[in-house]
Amino acid sequence: MSYNSIFKKCLILDLDNTLWGGIIGDDGIENIKLGNLGIGKSFVDFQYWIKKLKERGIIICVCSKNSEDVAKNVFINHPDMVLSLEDISVFVASWDSKVDNIKNIQKTLNINFDSIVFLDDNPFERNSVKDNIPEITVPDLPEDPANYLDFLYEENLFETVSLSTLDKDRTKLYQTEYKRIKSKSDFTDLSDYMINLNMISKVELLNSFNIPRVSQLSQRSNQFNLRTIRYEDDELIQIMNSNDSYGLVFDLKDKFGDHGIISFLILKKTSIDKVFIENWAMSCRVLGRGMENLIINYLQEFCESQNIDVITSEYLESPKNSLVKDLYKKLGFKLEGDKNLLNTSTLNKFDTKIKLDNGKK
Repeated sequence: MSYNSIFKKCLILDLDNTLWGGIIGDDGIENIKLGNLGIGKSFVDFQYWIKKLKERGIIICVCSKNSEDVAKNVFINHPDMVLSLEDISVFVASWDSKVDNIKNIQKTLNINFDSIVFLDDNPFERNSVKDNIPEITVPDLPEDPANYLDFLYEENLFETVSLSTLDKDRTKLYQTEYKRIKSKSDFTDLSDYMINLNMISKVELLNSFNIPRVSQLSQRSNQFNLRTIRYEDDELIQIMNSNDSYGLVFDLKDKFGDHGIISFLILKKTSIDKVFIENWAMSCRVLGRGMENLIINYLQEFCESQNIDVITSEYLESPKNSLVKDLYKKLGFKLEGDKNLLNTSTLNKFDTKIKLDNGKK
């Protein structure tokens, strides 16, 4: 079978009879098939293949009908496990339907279904996922686990993916994001939840340390990307060294962990007291946190410090950025001709639950 050419970013795995032989809840940790002898070696080799995918930047997740503590115990205590819990971005083991759990995983990762592969030994579960999430890739694994690897090598699902070193650090980000989502269910009031996150954002100018991540963010951000300009490292270096341009770079941390750099603004001076927002992009991982409010608040302060009275901006529609179509209007910009204008002296401060660390200016 041939699958579409969309790059596969994520592998979601069943556990029983997929990562090991047997059913952990019935057989117990001592009796599952996993090791260097017989069929157990096939599962060990299979896990090594998955481990290599993870090292290349593929997101590895678990979706199993199991008790979470029983399932995780194998990762923690079985001597022949190749994969560890640290390799798993989102670990879901429950008795809910796999369709619902996969949808929750997709929501956590905020990636398209057509970039996900789901592996399960059970034909019923595979067909259920195929019927309810048709965009996802669900290969029909061979009945014999000894043939898993040959089959998957032939399918070549991940061969075209080329990911940078920065991508390899995303597992921890997804692990903490799943903790945030689970924590959110404890709050009935969204404002209380936002306060409880203890969010802090640091802002700094574009520099040689943050340029690689800003470049990557410009290439990957589609939903929150006002003009969808893609920057290469050398272009950002020119902006960094220019007397008429500014790059403002924002990160975000909360009590669960560090999101890293999640947004940037590229500003171009068009006159002595006027600046144009050449582009504004933000990671979809932090949408709904109020980060745009903090950024526009800081932008006002920054422009005032540079004796800039007028900020101009522009929204250029793309197939994926309709989310921010009215953003500048909501932030107080007034449309004049084909540009949005904002006088820094009349800008209102917006409410945000995020504390600002100015960092270095």
